[in-house]
This record gives sequence, structure tokens and C-alpha cells, in this order.
Amino acid sequence: MLTVRKSQDRGYADHGWLQSFHSFSFAGYHDPRHMGFGNLRVINEDRIAAGTGFGTHGHRDMEIISYVLSGELAHKDSMGNVKGIPPGDVQRMSAGTGVMHSEFNHAQGQTTHFLQIWIEPNTTGMAPSYEQKTFAEADKRGCLRLVASPDGAQGSVKIHADAALYAGLLDADAPVTLALNPGRKAYVHLVRGSVQANGQALSAGDALLLEQESALVLDQGRQAEVLVFDLAP
Repeated sequence: MLTVRKSQDRGYADHGWLQSFHSFSFAGYHDPRHMGFGNLRVINEDRIAAGTGFGTHGHRDMEIISYVLSGELAHKDSMGNVKGIPPGDVQRMSAGTGVMHSEFNHAQGQTTHFLQIWIEPNTTGMAPSYEQKTFAEADKRGCLRLVASPDGAQGSVKIHADAALYAGLLDADAPVTLALNPGRKAYVHLVRGSVQANGQALSAGDALLLEQESALVLDQGRQAEVLVFDLAP
């Protein structure tokens, strides 16, 4: 079963310093039809104005992934990590028993554009932890590169969740195929450009929700950057 969710149907919040599109119910946006998908709970597409950001705040028992598209995200947390997250890096923070952190855009005259992703963990009460890795564009070009997984396979960041995340840069008619377990769920989020996913035309910000499907086929990519989630039922 295939379900397309168009970009314009997402929730939207304009806080002045922050513009955010919500794929699922979050903060002031509530839609009982979109509370998550499988164990995927949040995809927020955020744009942070120069010199602003999220002040120190807390999380617990959630796997949080940051995927920067442009600009740089400055991260500081109660575990002692002080990091800059540029495009091409994937950051994973396991909130576990509790962590405090802040996220800022310290650049002048440049917006930081990134995706904040939350996945429900398969174990609660863990000690919080942090990981960040760089994935070269060449490794994502014309394929789906595993960037997050439960066992850190293929050099991916390790998440404490029954889920895997792939990233791809597609700009050709040649199809890219990912085998799926029909008993699980899959979620395609098109970050930018355009692509066809199992015959469905997607534009930037669109999503395709897959259930009881045995394969995902992406083709006709046009400057497409895509994230694909393999999720628990």
C-alpha cells in the first residue's frame, strides 16, 4: 500500500527566528492522523535564522538524528559535547535517561537548514550517548547509503531503535532499488529535487509511506536528495 503525503499538507510554524515544517504532530501542530509512522515520531524541516537557535532544553528516551542541508548547526550538550554539524554529517544523540542540549546558528547572514528526526528507541532508561559521522557526497551519489542502523553496519551511526536510515543523491533515470520486508513499514522523505518512488511523483518536502511492499524503486531523479526509513511495524 502506498500513501503520498504532499509537502504543503505538513504542519507549519513561523516563529520569526525559526521556520519549521512538521511531518508529524509536534508542539502546536496536532493532527491525530499524523502522530508518527511505525516508530518514526518526528521529521521537522527547520530553518534557523543567523545568530539564533534553540536554547538549552531537555530530552529523554528518544533517538534524535540531525541531518544538515545547508549552513552549520552548533551543538552543545550536558555530556560535554561541543560540536559543529556541517552538511554531509549525520549526528545521533540517544537521550536515554535524560540529556540537556542547545542548537544554534552562529553564522552571520546565513540560514541553517536541517532536518531533526526522532525515532522511538527499543530500550528505555539507557545512559545518554552521542555520535557524529561524515558521509561523502560520492558515497550517496546514485545509490542509497546506509547512514544509521541498530548495529552501526557499513560505518553508519548506531541507533538504539528497530530502524535503519538511508540517504541518496539521485540525478539520473537509472533506477535505485531497496528490498523491503513486507511485514515492516518504509517511509521516503524527499529533501529536495524530484524523483519517482514506486511510480509516485514526489517533489521537495513530499513523503511516500509504504506498507506491505517488498521493494522500493526510485528513478527519474532530478537533483534529488532522499531519505529512506526502514521501520518497525
